Amino acid sequence: MYGRGASFEIEAAAADDRSAALPRRELNEMERSWLLRPVEHKTTKKHNTIFLWMIGAILAAGLATALISSMVKNLRRHRHHHQPPLPLDNYTLALNKALMFFNAQRSGRLPEDNNVSWRGDSCLKDGSSLSEDLSGGYYDSGDAIKFNFPQSFAMTLLSWSVVEYSAKYEAAGELNHVKETIKWGTDYLLKTFNHSADTIDRVVTQVGRGGYPSGTDPNDHSCWMRPEDIDYERPVTECHRCSDLAAEMAAALASASIVFKDSVTYSHQLIRGAETLFHFSRERRGLYSIENQAASFYNSTSYWDEFVWGATWLYYATGNISYLELATAPALATRAGAFERSLYDRVFSWDNKLPGAQVLLTRLRIFLSPGYPYEEILNEFHKQVELSMCSFLPNYTSFNRTRGGMIDLSQGQPRNLQYVVNAAFLAQLFGDYLSASDTGGWYCGPDFYTRVALRQFSEKQIGYILGANPRNMSYVVGFGDHYPKHVHHRGASIPNDNIKYSCTGGWRWRNSKKSNPNTIVGAMVAGPYKHDDGFEDLRENYNYTEPAITGNAGLVAALVALSGKESSGIDRNTMFSAVPPMYPAEPPPPAPWKP
Repeated sequence: MYGRGASFEIEAAAADDRSAALPRRELNEMERSWLLRPVEHKTTKKHNTIFLWMIGAILAAGLATALISSMVKNLRRHRHHHQPPLPLDNYTLALNKALMFFNAQRSGRLPEDNNVSWRGDSCLKDGSSLSEDLSGGYYDSGDAIKFNFPQSFAMTLLSWSVVEYSAKYEAAGELNHVKETIKWGTDYLLKTFNHSADTIDRVVTQVGRGGYPSGTDPNDHSCWMRPEDIDYERPVTECHRCSDLAAEMAAALASASIVFKDSVTYSHQLIRGAETLFHFSRERRGLYSIENQAASFYNSTSYWDEFVWGATWLYYATGNISYLELATAPALATRAGAFERSLYDRVFSWDNKLPGAQVLLTRLRIFLSPGYPYEEILNEFHKQVELSMCSFLPNYTSFNRTRGGMIDLSQGQPRNLQYVVNAAFLAQLFGDYLSASDTGGWYCGPDFYTRVALRQFSEKQIGYILGANPRNMSYVVGFGDHYPKHVHHRGASIPNDNIKYSCTGGWRWRNSKKSNPNTIVGAMVAGPYKHDDGFEDLRENYNYTEPAITGNAGLVAALVALSGKESSGIDRNTMFSAVPPMYPAEPPPPAPWKP
């Protein structure tokens, strides 16, 4: 509807005139005589008898036809009633498994229906050093550290996918599951700050510690233990100036409040917590990873993108126009890098939220068209989204591709799949926005591309991850017959045999050449990242075989977007459920004319 390509139309076909389509020919002399012959009024008994027989035959034939038709219809109904359901598509099958990974990553006291037989309650004393209960949440990857920054991003991404595709989750039988997954994360995030206060001065950054310190100090990296057996101290790290973390946590709670809008009390609790966090992020400027161990694992490069991202989600959650004014402030957009052309600015990740925020705000322009004073900046965001979509297409060389066709969004660095799934999600989502607004496509320079190109990109990349690659290997554990068996994951690699292995005793399992005794279903490993699509199924090489919740969140989002019928598309309205009607303001009058 907006931007380049808005006038794309398909000419309607001419109406079908059935009478005009019939073949015509002239009648011969005999046929004309039949039509012109005078009607005989004289009838005989013989003629009457024949006439009655003909009427009877016609009626009998009609009754027989009606009876046969009724029997056929009933037979069809009978067959349809007992027809087995259609087999699930591969995207839905993979979605079912990808969500199970979050069950395996749960910390704290597990529910009875967790459905991961080799997992149990763990780290119930988290936070005891501060006299706080910080149990719960998710372990980040193959260790037992709980990082709030990537965990918040994972919950935001899952919530976004639910708001857009709740009907697809329902069709896949996973709506309740994904909502439980989100709530497990947001319940924990609410524990990590004073969510009942209007102002706060600190936020928990992480629970647990990594690294390989000298001496005998045990931690979540130097020990190879099942989380259920951890008995060493797990320190809690807090921050007092962490705009990026607090704004991302605000986004997680605000987006989840839309998911749980029908649970009014909980939704309001999430909104209040989100607003408290966002106020803190704006008042106490700083990066959470400065002078913090997190810099070695999830280093944040800026907080301006989180300001745009968090403000956008708060606007959708509350309808408060002040959040939209902030999200569309040109000065903020400039500092966030919205007008730069670097490749990094086009890669959506736990560190760079700008591409996602621009898609979210383009959604507003496409469906609500708020007009002045937002149109100028929203139009610019829309253009940037279109340029990002162009950069994903194989006809453009913005990003390299491996020989097998995987787009290289990490520019040769490890753990590329986490960026690939995010791009696949955004591409399919933007394509669904175009479809829902009856827009045929968009322009990349002089070339026009239909939205089909976006789906093809997403299908190609997700297909690669599910096994359509030179190694014929699925990089999602448990999907297909050929997938990594030596996943870098403590819980999956140590037998659940009622034996407690010590901090160093567990390393025998880390160094074992045998397959993991426990299958961590649905885990997307770090995957290949080199031009030759190389991959080594080695437990000790975490750059190949370690999964993480951020990667799986993107995978889930991309899979649900691709799953089911293409025509089902997005939910246009739920995102705007809290947004009041918009009445564009009148632009200022032109300056007085001066001769």
